[in-house]
Amino acid sequence: MKETTTIYLVRHGQTEWNVLDRFQGHMDSPLTKLGIQQAEWLGEALQHDPIDLIYSSTSNRAFHTAEIIRGNRNVSVTACDEFKEINLGVWEGQTQERIGELYPQQLEHFWNHPELFGVEGSETFHEVRERAVNKLVDIVASNPGARILLVTHTVVVKLLMAHFEGRSMDRLWDLPYIHPTCLSKIELSDEVPTIILHGDVSHYREEQGV
Repeated sequence: MKETTTIYLVRHGQTEWNVLDRFQGHMDSPLTKLGIQQAEWLGEALQHDPIDLIYSSTSNRAFHTAEIIRGNRNVSVTACDEFKEINLGVWEGQTQERIGELYPQQLEHFWNHPELFGVEGSETFHEVRERAVNKLVDIVASNPGARILLVTHTVVVKLLMAHFEGRSMDRLWDLPYIHPTCLSKIELSDEVPTIILHGDVSHYREEQGV
């Protein structure tokens, strides 16, 4: 009998720097009141879904989101550096508008040609894909049949979903948009993925401009 492993892949809730349109990367900012609400909404939507394991980026915005979604489950949250957001080097903490003034070509690469992106002190998209995909593959291999919640970041969600879809790097930013606490759900059977949800925000209880 085939064992099906289920992955619940989630972006963290809205943060203060998201509101300010600041690049975060390995830097961090707290969840906003809305960001906490978004995590609570998803937690309530998933309250009847059995979760065996919870993993999170080591960034507090993701870990806090994971703790909220966990609710009263007796499951610990395991933090992993491999699921941190892309390191954006000298961009971190700066607004997208300012980056557009200082690094127009690299900003264009970031959004339209991610395979070409690289600035001082940053990771490449390929490096992030390697660390995140390899870690998730290891977790799945060690826990066949488990139901796994993973809370991470936009770029990591995009790269993991591209891995499951077989999507090429040059199409990374194609829709769906990865909203705060959006849910992607993947079922793996004999290492073959079936995508059940991708960027779902049906748990939102008020209009978020989606």
